[in-house]
Amino acid sequence: MAEPGPRNLITDVPGLLVGQAEDTDGITGTTVVLAEAPAVAAVDVRGGAPGSRETELLDPAALVQRVDAIVLSGGSAFGLDAAGGVMEGLAAIGRGFVVGGARARAGVLVPIVPAAILFDLAFPGRRPWSGEPPYRRLGHEALAHAGEDFALGNAGAGLGAKAGGLKGGIGSASLRLGPGAMGGATVGALVAVNSWGAVVRPDCGRLWAAELALAGEIMPQPALPVVPLDPEDFSACAAAAAGANTTIAVVATDMSLGKSECRRLAIMAQDGLAQAIRPAHTPFDGDTVFALATGAGGEGAGVDPAGLARLGSAAANCLARAVMRAIMNAAPLGGFPSWRQRWGSGGG
Repeated sequence: MAEPGPRNLITDVPGLLVGQAEDTDGITGTTVVLAEAPAVAAVDVRGGAPGSRETELLDPAALVQRVDAIVLSGGSAFGLDAAGGVMEGLAAIGRGFVVGGARARAGVLVPIVPAAILFDLAFPGRRPWSGEPPYRRLGHEALAHAGEDFALGNAGAGLGAKAGGLKGGIGSASLRLGPGAMGGATVGALVAVNSWGAVVRPDCGRLWAAELALAGEIMPQPALPVVPLDPEDFSACAAAAAGANTTIAVVATDMSLGKSECRRLAIMAQDGLAQAIRPAHTPFDGDTVFALATGAGGEGAGVDPAGLARLGSAAANCLARAVMRAIMNAAPLGGFPSWRQRWGSGGG
């Protein structure tokens, strides 16, 4: 039977590390998923207001097959500079795609670092920066902190995140498939939850995806009401504002996949957002999911469509659980209550 990895984090997928850095005055931050060796990657974008960098390069028809890292950052479009800081740090240690033909013998390397951002610039209590935005520095710092363990909740790109009317944040989860399923593959997810939609039922505060939680993964949930839910009750959602939200994520596996298969993994993983956040993929969000495959080869040999379907299902499950773990670990900030504060004692 499938079970979480030892950390229940995306770093249970061999070959991945995660680093984070925050600007506490600006209530913003950056999270980087570092591939210890270049990994095959793809992306799927479903939100109506995305902000990203190098996503066209991830098209299966594009030349470059592997990436060095993925960056998730606060700061709206300013936050895309965090990828530049990560690139500088990787170049300094000799990481990158070899370019320039004959010049390559002179060591011309370009680190490949796609990125996506969320909007946190209007978070209550933040102090706007003066001079240069902090994101390139945050990228450097996050890369320097990369390791197997990392904080959930109010950390990294999730520091200034919210989830509807609740405090959002960083979440992660993993799943090891049974030995008869894909040879015991590991799948993981990392997410920065900053959604317009709600992560809870508005009538009782029960997490939408609570039934997907593994043993001990989330706190006991409020009971389901006897009265049916009003499908037009959006009271647990955020105020409607164009481009003011976005949930961004990375899913990963240790299987050997090609870019087209990674793309399918990202597409299927998006359903994890739809299970945990309602509504998802709205005009106000820029929901973006990257997929990484760390297995050797990268051509997808030995992964048939049925196996890929199982991986995609596991990725969606991990992403939904990662959303829940972000909410469970978030702390109140800026007037946004945490789930624990609002519902953890059965309050309503």
